[in-house]
Amino acid sequence: MGVLMQRSRLYMAFILLAIPSALWGQSKRTFTVDDALNVTSASVAAATDDARWLAVTVSTPRGRMGTDHFRFGDPTYVGPSKADLMVMDAETGGARPVFEESVQVQSLSWSPDGSRLAFRRYVDERVRLEVWNRDSGLVEMVNLSPSRELAWGGPLIWFPDGSGLLVALRTPSWAQEARAAYEAMEFGPIVVQDSSEPFLSWDAVRNRGSLMELARVDLDSGAVTELAQEGSYQDLRIAEDGSHITYTTSTPLKTSYERGEGTEYAYFKLDLTEGAAPVEVMEKGERRIRPNWKPDGSGFVYAREGDVFFKSPGADSAQNLTEEYRVPLTEADSTKRSFSIDRWDPEGEALLLRAQDGYYLMEIGEEPELVWAFPGESRKEWGEAPRLSILQWTEDGRYLYASRAVRDRWDRGLVRYDLQGNRGEILVSDTDVYRSWTVAEDGSRVVFRRSDGDRPDEIWTADGDFGDAKPLTDFNSWLDNVVLSKSQLIKYYDVDGEELYGVLHLPANYEEGKAYPLVAEIYETFFDNGYSYSAQTLAAQGWMVLRPSVDLEIGFPGEAWMKGVTTAINSLMDKGMVDGRQLGIHGTSYGGYAASLIITQTDRFAAAINISGKVNIISFLGDSEKITTRNYNAAEEGQDRLGATLWEQPQKYWEHSAVVNADRITTPHLLLTGHGDWNVPDTNTREMYYALRRLGKEVVWVNYMRAGHGAGRAGLEEDYRDHWRRIIEWYDTHFKKAVEEDEKGS
Repeated sequence: MGVLMQRSRLYMAFILLAIPSALWGQSKRTFTVDDALNVTSASVAAATDDARWLAVTVSTPRGRMGTDHFRFGDPTYVGPSKADLMVMDAETGGARPVFEESVQVQSLSWSPDGSRLAFRRYVDERVRLEVWNRDSGLVEMVNLSPSRELAWGGPLIWFPDGSGLLVALRTPSWAQEARAAYEAMEFGPIVVQDSSEPFLSWDAVRNRGSLMELARVDLDSGAVTELAQEGSYQDLRIAEDGSHITYTTSTPLKTSYERGEGTEYAYFKLDLTEGAAPVEVMEKGERRIRPNWKPDGSGFVYAREGDVFFKSPGADSAQNLTEEYRVPLTEADSTKRSFSIDRWDPEGEALLLRAQDGYYLMEIGEEPELVWAFPGESRKEWGEAPRLSILQWTEDGRYLYASRAVRDRWDRGLVRYDLQGNRGEILVSDTDVYRSWTVAEDGSRVVFRRSDGDRPDEIWTADGDFGDAKPLTDFNSWLDNVVLSKSQLIKYYDVDGEELYGVLHLPANYEEGKAYPLVAEIYETFFDNGYSYSAQTLAAQGWMVLRPSVDLEIGFPGEAWMKGVTTAINSLMDKGMVDGRQLGIHGTSYGGYAASLIITQTDRFAAAINISGKVNIISFLGDSEKITTRNYNAAEEGQDRLGATLWEQPQKYWEHSAVVNADRITTPHLLLTGHGDWNVPDTNTREMYYALRRLGKEVVWVNYMRAGHGAGRAGLEEDYRDHWRRIIEWYDTHFKKAVEEDEKGS
């Protein structure tokens, strides 16, 4: 495997040198916090159309450390995210580095002929446009003429003839103005916010980050041709023949507390002839559509409320293509068929639509034809069919490739559907975890990430019928010398009789028939497994780690944690797998909030930890000023699921603020925060520390002064180690104490 294998061996040598000599005589050792820092992640950032040439980024968690969390909201700040960049040949397995050192790159894109790789690279606080040549192996920086500043973000799209790129530029004054606006809000010296202004002040600052100009860069000369003036652009596309571009603009109008309001969307087509002006192809408005253009640019489709519409640029209005076909699903079910858009066929003449009962093929003006029916004869049965996601429609129009996942067990893989014979073929289906599928346009090759469900992903390839599947990377072979936790899918019922799933990670060196301590790591719902550094770290201590699901109900989310989490634990205790005296619970962000909330309702946990989670949902509405209205939206109709404003249902906010019920807490509570957390400020979590201390309860608050959301995990390497040391010691101390007290009592 050439350079990749050499790098892998170097990483492995580094790890082995870090292992204490006393462990060399053992066959295997347990997973450590340092192991979590050393696990390597490889991802395909870009692939050529034939899926042969791959741009691969290779990183460890260290590459993302060092973020200045206090600069959140500064449009000019680019946080660290470094990785090794390599180019791999999926056919031979060979690979070579693009740079000798780790770099910060984004928007990697292969030229149409696959001979060059373009990307943006961040160096010395400047954004460079660079192109790597596959034949020479050299990287060339494109010097823009006239000199302009590239945006970090936005489009990087090749023109079909390979002569240039569509890019995003900043205006000459953008950086100075954006930085000045940020500093005025952050440092004052006097900050005034006025409700007569259309925007909350931090909204006005953040809106600057999306502003850019569109331009074409000629790669031979570096010449810059401006195409569109400063704005916020989405849905960018270049026509197949390079004659025009299409795009959407979003213009903020005001700060809005309601979803779908406060931004105006407009839709344009721009011919790339000298002097041409953008043509508005759709009436602008605050309701956004997602235009899906025909390859020849003669029109586009979009979906709205179950219907599909077609609009040509010159038409006064859009044509509803599906209205007359939205009939009841069955004689027994009056629900109307609802369509969504998947993609155009390779020729750009027909659409693949999805409905409740299957995939439909439709030409403009013709009746949709069911070409891939989901199994079953009712909406319930269709909803229980395996999840499908179309990955590729082969260029000859014959095959659809789709990822496939069964809903009630771990059975995942790839399916190929033959549109000529209307029959599907499962190419691979097993308990492994598959991600990031890339399928060649002709269907001759697939590239994907694969894991056994417990180990980190590696990059694999196979031919079009999934023959000769083989790994292309093996960065984490050093884990062969480490005992890893094994995961299981569990099914249980909450107190309302709702069927739920959870992921259980068994302790390292698990022995069947033995009852173990258990740590519940909570958030919302869990089903799929996959490598989890937190589960591996905790399971290495000899504990079970459970990720239970909860059925969160609008207006009553607090009850769901008790109904779902405790019944999941009970199901394992009934099997004799868990020592009910040694139960721990923790979560991060929303999960941390839930951990604090659940211990106001039960005393069965020996220890609890809140990592960067709020404790007072009332003060939380306005104490994260840089994210403006997000917390109002989250409480009223988002993740918090209270379903009402503070003034409509004040009791809901009161009941769902853990600090209000702190007097009910008997569980020792550890609070971990990051001082630079812009999402859940440390001051919100601090309220619980002061409350529990005032009430004479056992509580410890650890505030990582260089970290952000995620506490020590979002700080420096020493913060990361301290974070996990404290978690492990907290559980270990209180698990042992619970057993001692139980034995004394008996």
